[in-house]
Parts: sequence; structure tokens; C-alpha cells
Amino acid sequence: MKKKPTSQNSLRLGLCCQFLEEPIQFRNTTVKANSSMDRPAALEKLSRLCRENAVALQAALEYCVAHDIGCFRINSQILPLKTHFECGYEMNDLPEGKKIVSLFKQCGKYAREHDLRTSFHPDQFVVLNSPRPDVVERSIAELEYQAKVAEWVNTDVINIHGGGAYGDKQNALKQFAKNLRRLSKRVRSRLTVENDDTTYTPSDLLPLCRETGIPLVYDVHHHRCLPDTLSIEEATNEALTTWDREPLFHISSPLEGWQGPKPQRHHDFISIKDFPHCWEGRELTIEVEAKAKELAVLKFKGSLKRRLG
Repeated sequence: MKKKPTSQNSLRLGLCCQFLEEPIQFRNTTVKANSSMDRPAALEKLSRLCRENAVALQAALEYCVAHDIGCFRINSQILPLKTHFECGYEMNDLPEGKKIVSLFKQCGKYAREHDLRTSFHPDQFVVLNSPRPDVVERSIAELEYQAKVAEWVNTDVINIHGGGAYGDKQNALKQFAKNLRRLSKRVRSRLTVENDDTTYTPSDLLPLCRETGIPLVYDVHHHRCLPDTLSIEEATNEALTTWDREPLFHISSPLEGWQGPKPQRHHDFISIKDFPHCWEGRELTIEVEAKAKELAVLKFKGSLKRRLG
């Protein structure tokens, strides 16, 4: 169980994956570039990228601590191409594999010592209820990889979406629940599911969460884009009951306003008007999904301080 957040009014704000102005960068590569190299050279390059990403993660965590940002979402490709069916690898395959794992474990130690939360949000290709067995297999492999890194870095949330409806939401969610049983304990103990802006509302997912014990990451922006019968306050309260640790929610603001043509698109910053009053005084982690990254988190932190006192 996480300690009580130290940020304003018990709210722990989260920075997602990247920086806009800080010179902290995470490296990646492409399948095409990797496949063009012989295997030893490819593994050498992958080893270098993984090591650089571990160093960058340490820098990111230190930035968060220095600026009272209570959570950092780790890029899903922190180990580039880790589970790709042609280019994938085990850590022992990398020339510096043991050193890289050690660096990531140092990140985890630092996060624990500073009560800094970390999370993962796998890419959209992770779909547990896909009717295609190959997609499900790849999704499971990706979740298992991220859970292994999560053990190293002290992460307690691996957040995914409900997937597709495939013409029958109830059956699709049953398939989701069925495939949960194929996951290891280290995935299941961290896995969460999030309402989205096109398919699954909080009302759709809450029965699944109660049945399986998987917490609901409540995204208030998505709920505003795809409403159901629940109010924001009702959805908040229902989502809170699904958590056995500090709840984690998402916030963002629409790029062109709520009356704009595509309110799903995220703004550079967060409008304080989009922060629900019913979140005030809660012990929550709120990941800030905004294009201005660390600048958006810092500005929003200031807005909250002025509003909440």
C-alpha cells in the first residue's frame, strides 16, 4: 500500500512518459533498422538503447522528486522491441544485460525511498479480448514483459483498455475476463482497466472490475466524451471501491474545447475547470495527459494550489 501522497491536498500528480523541454530522452529503434543488422550487432545496439533508457529513467525520477511530481508513467518501449517475434530478446542475450537490470533495480530503489509512484500504459496493440489468437498471444507476452520490468522499478499499475466490442460488448468482456486467467500473478497484481472514449464506459467496465478484482482507472475526459448513466461523482465513487491500493485516475482537457469538432483530442495543458470538485481532498494519483508534458503538470499543480489553498 502506498503512503499518503505529499502533494497538494493529498493529490499525487503524474507525468506521462516524456518531457517537452527537459533534456531527458528515451531511445527506441525500428524493426526495419534492427532487421538490417546482423544479430550480434543488433543486440549490441539494443543493449546500448536499454542502458541509455535506464539512465534516462533515473533522471526522470529525480526530476519528478525535485519538482514534487508524485508519479511517472514509464514508456512501454523502455526495452525497445523486447517482445517482437523476430527482433525480440531476453536480457541474458544482451552484452550488458545484467548491468541493465541492475540499473533498473536502482531506479526502483530510488522510487521506493522517495515514495514516487510509477506506472505503465501498454500500447494500443495490447488487446486481451481480440478474436485473433495471435493478437492475444502477443498481448500476453507484452504484459508479461512489462510486469517483469515493473518488478525491477517498483511499479504497481499496468493499465490497459477494455479492447474492442466486436459486435457484442458483454461477450467481449467475458473473453477479457477469461484471458485474465492466462496472466501470471505479477501481471494480475498490477493490471488495471480504463474506460475509453469510443467503446467502454465506466458502467460497462465496473461489473468486470468487481468480478475479477481488476481496479478501474477512471478517465474523466473519456467519460465526458463517452457518457453513460453515471455522473462524474458517481463514477468516481464507484471506481474508488475497486482499488486495493492508492487509486489512479486520468485527466486531460479538449484541444478545441468541449464544443469543438473533436473533443477527444488532448490540449497542451489542463484547464482547472476540468478538474472535478468531487476529487478534492481525495488520496489519489492523477496522471496528467497533456501534450506540454512536464510544463503542463507544473502549471496544473499551481492551478490546483490556487484553487484548493
